[in-house]
Amino acid sequence: MGRWVLVAGLTAGVCAPAAWGRFQVPPPCKNAFTVEQEQTEGAKFAAEVYKQMPVLPDSSPVSEYVRRLGAQLADHAPGYKWPYNFHVVASSEINAFALPGGAMFVNLGTIQAAETEAQLAGVMAHELSHVALRHSTCNITKQQAPKLGFGIASVLSSVLLGDSALGSLAQAGLGMGANMAFMKMSRDDEKQADLLGAGILYDSGFDPRGLPQFFETIQSKYGEGGAQIFSDHPNPGNRTQYVNAEIATLPPRMGTKVTSAEFTRIRALAAKEKTYNAKEVQAGIWRQAGRYAAVPGGAATVVPASVSSTQGASGGGAVRLSRSSLGVGDQMVRYEGRGFSVSYPASWQKSEGQNGGAAFVPPNGAGSTGIAYGALVDSARFQSAVTDSSSLAQATQALAQQLSQQNGGLEQVGQMITMNVGGQMANAMELRGRSPVVEGGSALAERNLLVTVARLDGALNYMVFVSPEADYAVLKPVFSAMVSSFQVR
Repeated sequence: MGRWVLVAGLTAGVCAPAAWGRFQVPPPCKNAFTVEQEQTEGAKFAAEVYKQMPVLPDSSPVSEYVRRLGAQLADHAPGYKWPYNFHVVASSEINAFALPGGAMFVNLGTIQAAETEAQLAGVMAHELSHVALRHSTCNITKQQAPKLGFGIASVLSSVLLGDSALGSLAQAGLGMGANMAFMKMSRDDEKQADLLGAGILYDSGFDPRGLPQFFETIQSKYGEGGAQIFSDHPNPGNRTQYVNAEIATLPPRMGTKVTSAEFTRIRALAAKEKTYNAKEVQAGIWRQAGRYAAVPGGAATVVPASVSSTQGASGGGAVRLSRSSLGVGDQMVRYEGRGFSVSYPASWQKSEGQNGGAAFVPPNGAGSTGIAYGALVDSARFQSAVTDSSSLAQATQALAQQLSQQNGGLEQVGQMITMNVGGQMANAMELRGRSPVVEGGSALAERNLLVTVARLDGALNYMVFVSPEADYAVLKPVFSAMVSSFQVR
């Protein structure tokens, strides 16, 4: 997610033979899992996905189409013949993921975003490549080799859903991100999957340019930061260029498939399907719809609610906190993070992400539905470096757009403000959305404060402060104190 090498082939021409390069798969990584273990543990995670995500039944026309398309691609995936299987999730997010052992889940949002069949096939070929190259279990082996009876499910956190804009802290158990720890790919992993994916597309008869075209489609819709596509798929940088360079080495072929009438029909059906944003998925409001499968291969049914100690008695949204529990007036303590430092109320809980981000929340301020009260600090890097006020403003807008897209839509409140934070140029912007806090049977409005701070290396740090709108004025002095204390290191 190989154990093989694709060797450059020779094509005989009218005159002299022409050599064509193909992606050279790297030598097999050190992997402590057998293929049997990988399939067994992957199947366990697939079953968990059905419990926590609205997966369309296999009998759905959209699912049947994705299954046929996936089988066509899988026929040309090199290496071990994994038991690939393909499913569709009723999520509005543009995402797809493949589990160890070959189960792949494609979001309806991805099908809706693809403009051609080759583009959708490109996303799926990329995911197939992760499985074929065994990236997930290779990554686990690097971090912690499995012991006897110590499988993937024991090494990793369970599937966590929720506010994927905060996905960097999914492992922290705060309900952030449709991510699994083992799905976190390196930039080298992503580049390998891009290059091998282009080859699978080509071998399957599709126009391999569908893969870089999808990158361009997402970037045009969601800005430069959207080129990363998925929160668990870091952008290797220059991906359109290097994929196009790989495609240029492939022998020209007439009649490559770009799209089809079937794709057009299925995409129209997908557009009519009910979708849920990340918070809605995590809150489980889809469970009683009776439209989704509870088990792999199962029919549409009411999906039982998962038991979670962080959920309220209703199994739904978070609970509104009392003013006395918010930590207002607390002594501030210092946190030294990776590349930054910040102070936060002493009564708040701290949680660190593997990529260097951190979250700070009052007791019971976060749960299975994500952060309801608190702050997230993380970093972002865009294809164009942040070097002046103009590029910082563009990056801030792009980040706000991503936050909005990943959280069911956020409305900007007022104008973006330029400021100075810890001697660095910074921007601040307030956003309004829907809180995971439920009161009187309805979700409260949420107010967010986004602060971006330029770094000397061309990246930026950002802080997202979260509160139900009704409590925002109470917490704003705490948020302001945290911003004033922030230092880039």
